[in-house]
Amino acid sequence: MLIDAEIGHRASRPFSAEPRPFLRWAGSKRFLLPHIAVVLPKEFGTYYEPFLGSGSLFFLLLADSAVLSDSCKDLITTYRAVRDNPEQVMSHLRLWKPDRDLYYEIREKRSSWRYRRAAEFIYLNKTCWNGLYRVNLEGKFNVPYGKPKTDNIVEGRELFTAAKALSRKGVKLLVADFGESLKDVEKNDFVYLDPPYVTGHNGNGFLEYNKNIFSWEDQVRLADTARRLASRGAHVIVSNANHAPVLKLYKGFKKKIIQRHSTLASDLEKRRKIDEALLFST
Repeated sequence: MLIDAEIGHRASRPFSAEPRPFLRWAGSKRFLLPHIAVVLPKEFGTYYEPFLGSGSLFFLLLADSAVLSDSCKDLITTYRAVRDNPEQVMSHLRLWKPDRDLYYEIREKRSSWRYRRAAEFIYLNKTCWNGLYRVNLEGKFNVPYGKPKTDNIVEGRELFTAAKALSRKGVKLLVADFGESLKDVEKNDFVYLDPPYVTGHNGNGFLEYNKNIFSWEDQVRLADTARRLASRGAHVIVSNANHAPVLKLYKGFKKKIIQRHSTLASDLEKRRKIDEALLFST
């Protein structure tokens, strides 16, 4: 795939360009797309995104050949349902508006039918607090209701254009650990790594704060994988916390520090500017 000027143009207007993500996701890189667009490889083979989340970069690139994956099964099965039959998913979403009682009713008892379950996932995602995905020890989604400011869950056009992008013949959707999903990366492929992490910690509490989100052992394993893929000739871009021990793991990678506003604090007055690191191999 060749990167052209149109990608940069769409990156500059991530909330109006189509297709675009139909999910909210804590830590989404939609705001960072203009910065990422500047360091994209000029040309690449297959695109790999093993921490899919809302898929912001995939929907920007619209790669014909892509391996999209995540360890969250409910997320990937939702993408597959939207890809296979967006009208069935939308038929449920059209009937639902943000409502506290409905939210907890759906959260408590999820459907086993794939299209309704996908609609439920989207509904919970768009009406929960800050698009956060979190489960308890029993594996049940347990994020509280988020008091959405709009009645709109998702536009039909938004879902259908996303489905069209996901339906491209060379696009694969996998439930997998990042190590498994990246095993077939070849020279000139493009890998975007955006592991889950929180930057809004106090003092030097990064490791303690993030250990249940994405452990330090996982960070080390990811960096080892990134360096190995780069040595293989793949183009690798990593979004991560601007934290010295993390940056040290990516020796040899170029670095760009980006400042943005945090969206995770529940109190708007406590939301502040935070730094994130963009690391790239070429």
